[in-house]
Amino acid sequence: MQLLNPVDQIFLHLEGRHQPMHVGGLQLFSIPEDAGPDYVREVVTKARSFTDVQPPFNRRLKYRFGQPFRVDDESFDLEYHVRHLALPAPGAIRDLLALISMLHGALLDRSRPMWETYIIEGVTGNRFAVYTKFHHSLMDGISAMRVMRRSLNDTPAPGGLCVPWQLPQSDNDKSQGGGQAPWHAAWKAATATGRQVAAMPRVGQQVFSAWQKARHEPDFTAFKQAPMCMLNRRISGSRRFAAQSYSLSRIKKLAKHYDATVNDIVLAMCASALRDYLISQDALPEAPLVAMLPVSLHTADSGTGNKVAMIFASLATDVVDPVERLAAIQHSVDHWKRRYKDMTSEQIMGFTAALSTPAGMNLLTGIAPRRQAFNVVISNVPGPSETLYYGDAKLEGMYPVSIVLDGQALNISLASYRDSLEFGLLACRRSVPSMQHMLQYLSDALDALEQAGDSAAANESVAATGG
Repeated sequence: MQLLNPVDQIFLHLEGRHQPMHVGGLQLFSIPEDAGPDYVREVVTKARSFTDVQPPFNRRLKYRFGQPFRVDDESFDLEYHVRHLALPAPGAIRDLLALISMLHGALLDRSRPMWETYIIEGVTGNRFAVYTKFHHSLMDGISAMRVMRRSLNDTPAPGGLCVPWQLPQSDNDKSQGGGQAPWHAAWKAATATGRQVAAMPRVGQQVFSAWQKARHEPDFTAFKQAPMCMLNRRISGSRRFAAQSYSLSRIKKLAKHYDATVNDIVLAMCASALRDYLISQDALPEAPLVAMLPVSLHTADSGTGNKVAMIFASLATDVVDPVERLAAIQHSVDHWKRRYKDMTSEQIMGFTAALSTPAGMNLLTGIAPRRQAFNVVISNVPGPSETLYYGDAKLEGMYPVSIVLDGQALNISLASYRDSLEFGLLACRRSVPSMQHMLQYLSDALDALEQAGDSAAANESVAATGG
């Protein structure tokens, strides 16, 4: 039996019918050319044959003395968790995204282990899809990415299918409650608590410093600076999911040209797209939007669970010029990087928790849904750079599907794969109408940065030749 930590419990408390608290991922695979007509059905049958389900996939919630624990599910039903669906012909991508929108809006059953996998056949181009969702109390985006990566092969392996629920636990997963003596788990918990207590003086210093800098340093973006915006409405239970791939080589080239990071360029793309979208809705605030950027504190041997800090970054949506907007975003993000550089992970988590407590209370209580600490979440999860396979089916794309909340009606998540950045945008269908247009605005933003760079290079060339 494993007691959920306070962060994981928050995700349970936040959940409601209109507000499911699970993260997910959509993977798109090409069917091998020599495959038979029943290939996808055979994949489903093979996946369901792995019945030796490992933690945490075999554990359900149980409450004792008002506290949530995870216990082994003695009535585990693998067919419930692994489902086979098919798109109507011709299986257009828009139909797939509509299906994912519907599936992602449905709550996970708390009487069962809180995850589901859907294997979806009939996708145009001789492809099939796999959509998986995990409750956020079970794992965060980084953990989910690692789990899904471990179930994929580096080379085509006919008959060599792997599944996430039968992979052996890492040592770190075991240390979180499944396979250690109680005295050792207690010692680990006491040690972690000691580190958190030791971090508190440093946290207090950093909070005071942040308060001082908020008054004097223009590059510091505090959570209280987020303007009122249509993105910060109450949400319904309906969802719209949109996905698109963008060239990582193009983005890296721009990063080099502007002496920026890939993440800086991504934020500039999102900022421009949000600006254009809000202008189209006649809803652009005068003050710049503020994005919350989750920062992973996972180490190489971290297990499942949640271990993230936060950056509050200005998106400079009040700036017209895309290059000036990029520079403003860089200054805002760099401030937080400098602040975190000399802090331990415990200090960083304590610091962000202290700063964001008012925001967390607002999300929990819904007292002021339009007065948010930030306007949008933008999450960038690093993914594999090599081509991967599900058995012998080639992975063509992988798109994160995240969470929206009351007061946070849009989420932008992305993951890298090979030479692509795979964007997954999730929104409340009612609160953020026509959100799918954001995909075109993201493309326009990339084009605008390239055109500005080409123009600057041309001007430098003319100046050098005396033209």
